[in-house]
Amino acid sequence: MYNEGHSGLTFWSPNINIYRDPRWGRGQETPGEDPYLSSEYAVNFVRGLQDVDGDSSDRLKVAACCKHYTAYDLDNWQGVDRFHFNAEVTEQDLDDTYQPPFKNCLVNGNAACIMCSYNRVNGVPSCVDKNLLIGTVREQWGLNGYVVSDCDSVEVLYDSIHYTQSPVDAVADSILAGLNLNCGNFLASYTAKAVAQGKLSESKVDESLSYLYTVLMRLGYFDGDPSSQMHFGSLSASDVCTVEHRELALDAARQGIVLLKNNATNGLPLSQPTIKTLAVIGPNVNVTSTMIGNYAGIPCKYTTPFEGLASYGAKVLYEPGCSNVACTSSSMIDAAVKAADVADAVVLIMGLDQSQEREGLDRKSLSFPGHQTDLIMQVANSSKGTNKPISLVIMSGGPVDVGFAVNLSEISSILWVGYPGEAGGQAIAEVIYGDYNPAGRLPMSWYPESYTELQMTDMHMRPDPTRGYPGRTYRFYNKGDTIYEFGYGLSFTTFSHTKLSAPSQIFLHDQQNIDSSQTSEHGQEVLLEEVQCASSNFNVKLGVKNMGSIKGDHVVMVFWHASKAITSKGAPKKQLMAFERIHGLYPQEEAEVVFKLSACEHLSYVGKDGRKLLAIGVQKISVGDIEHHVHVHHHRNSPNL
Repeated sequence: MYNEGHSGLTFWSPNINIYRDPRWGRGQETPGEDPYLSSEYAVNFVRGLQDVDGDSSDRLKVAACCKHYTAYDLDNWQGVDRFHFNAEVTEQDLDDTYQPPFKNCLVNGNAACIMCSYNRVNGVPSCVDKNLLIGTVREQWGLNGYVVSDCDSVEVLYDSIHYTQSPVDAVADSILAGLNLNCGNFLASYTAKAVAQGKLSESKVDESLSYLYTVLMRLGYFDGDPSSQMHFGSLSASDVCTVEHRELALDAARQGIVLLKNNATNGLPLSQPTIKTLAVIGPNVNVTSTMIGNYAGIPCKYTTPFEGLASYGAKVLYEPGCSNVACTSSSMIDAAVKAADVADAVVLIMGLDQSQEREGLDRKSLSFPGHQTDLIMQVANSSKGTNKPISLVIMSGGPVDVGFAVNLSEISSILWVGYPGEAGGQAIAEVIYGDYNPAGRLPMSWYPESYTELQMTDMHMRPDPTRGYPGRTYRFYNKGDTIYEFGYGLSFTTFSHTKLSAPSQIFLHDQQNIDSSQTSEHGQEVLLEEVQCASSNFNVKLGVKNMGSIKGDHVVMVFWHASKAITSKGAPKKQLMAFERIHGLYPQEEAEVVFKLSACEHLSYVGKDGRKLLAIGVQKISVGDIEHHVHVHHHRNSPNL
């Protein structure tokens, strides 16, 4: 697209903010609620965009930008918007949850850019926070590129939140704090005035320009005619929308589908020969642009859910049930129920779209909008006693309260498909009819409507029993009413896990220069900075077997379960350590997977003062139904050595 004159080579992506609250309108853009998963996603996303020939060198294919730095996960909720929101975040939560994806994006992904966010963090707007931008991003994490503002956030400093006394001050303060470029016109309009008034030195402007032009040079902007460049000069319009690219879009949709419920007697997959008439009902049946969500490119070709299901040969009875996802009227429900009554099977395709969740719009409710729940219930009730397969497909970016459907026997299966992209309709149909075995896992937890009683503005991750606060995400939430937890997902087959090898003990020592008389061990943990971590590595080797009769992928996840002794001090009660997707295991086929872990990295947590603590003693690790206990020993140096 660049060679054809339709695109630049700098992309302000990915969004790696933590999906802390399921109501957030932009959660759909993120990799979910877990900081480890988000970090892995950030590194792979960035390197996929940037690397030339798989080499994370200074040469760039495309310049990525990790956003929105930092503690940004509220857009507009009950009159509080992202421009005015002050995120009050503890040092523990900042270092433990909000910062890791950004640190990994730069340290391990070598991203060429980081974008500062609109919000304030503990009173200071991100784009004028020298500690966050220069102290952390430049000096600690070694940004090899530039810092850009979110669009018009420099203007917001003056016009909206009145943080500065003048536009000139907004520009000078931002550049002095470490900003190099703004999306908007404030720097273009007021930088020269800031220099003229002595509020900004010309050398600081030159410094920002050097970061920007260096990225352009790394991209090859000054290497002459793009078509003559060695790596990508030959790419043209014929390389857009190729068969391979469209197949990749389809495979991404397949891999992202999560099977949440499946009854043994009348669940999925449907039997193609026995389903002569299929009722396809819901406001998301025949959608196109809904499937690509927001911040999407131009699709090559849409396959709607209706088209995908119709391609399997059954007579399709299509009734939307609602004119759109808002579903403000129940007038179309009767026709949908009549179609369901005469069909051999029913597929309900419900959910959300950008009218319900998007940038600038957070949700107030976790329930299905309008009369969607009524539509689902009436279709289900009309089929009582028939054992008719009724599949509920949820197309949405964020989670929905599906507790009623989970407990409704007439709903035989539930699928969450996200916003599945241009080929989403085909992928949905392939899963419905069993040509693809779903293996996706939820990247965020699903809660009942009562979760909305929590103030979305409360940024605390950890529970606080003194005020009845249950905490956030699967790592800390303790109310016990989660419908589906992070990492949940079913398959049409079953997989067994076998522990092949794992250590029962790990022995660690102090750093050579540590005097044991000055160390800080507190029974269950020790300061990580005092430990020799080179000897903390260990492997967990597992066997995985497909026990069923259908080929399928399987996602293996390793979790650390911290003891109550340290969860009371702020350690997560459960934490993802590693994951691996095993592709295409045939019936009865076995595979082995080795997880390379580190006690220092995977069995540690951030203390209240922001310093990392290593858990010592017996630690519980789980993989599926397997539990393993490893004893972490820590030995002090002699004070006389």
